[in-house]
Amino acid sequence: MVTKLFVGNLSRTTTEEDLSELFSRVGTVASIEVVTVPDSNMPRHFAFIDMSSPYEAERAIRLLNGSHLQGRPLKINIARPRERRPSSGGWYTDQIPPKNERKGTSRRKSA
Repeated sequence: MVTKLFVGNLSRTTTEEDLSELFSRVGTVASIEVVTVPDSNMPRHFAFIDMSSPYEAERAIRLLNGSHLQGRPLKINIARPRERRPSSGGWYTDQIPPKNERKGTSRRKSA
């Protein structure tokens, strides 16, 4: 059973090959995905790595979390499912009721 790891605090120059070399020392790497910015294709500072078993994933966390790669300390955790976000309007606009439903917002009428 494959276990997905989140690897954070990567350098922008870190490649899949760099991560493969490091993580293959502690277990079998099933796949690696360095996350990039969609428009520019520049790498972000994190990646997802699938380890071939939960044991190897825990071993990778225990041995590699906090270790340095290209001068940066790695942050490694079991990846959590992605949170569901609103498709448009952002979180703030979803929480403000329409003007006609607001309480106590009536304006003072001018004479």
